[in-house]
Amino acid sequence: MGDRWQIEVDRGLCIGSGMCVGHAPDGFALDSARQSRPRDPETDASEAVLAAAENCPVEAITITLLGSGEPVFPPEE
Repeated sequence: MGDRWQIEVDRGLCIGSGMCVGHAPDGFALDSARQSRPRDPETDASEAVLAAAENCPVEAITITLLGSGEPVFPPEE
């Protein structure tokens, strides 16, 4: 992919399902409150991180291109 991404988790939406950790254990972790957080908010583009965002049951994960802020997920409609 070659791009760099900014990863954010909306902690007001996160229900702590752990789906993100299952899809991208190097990209996400659950904290002591069972809330998801990115291991590194600025990361290389990754199919696993994208799959984690796409499979979040409450769509709490957003991915944008680092620098430009262009949405990666969810895509603009």
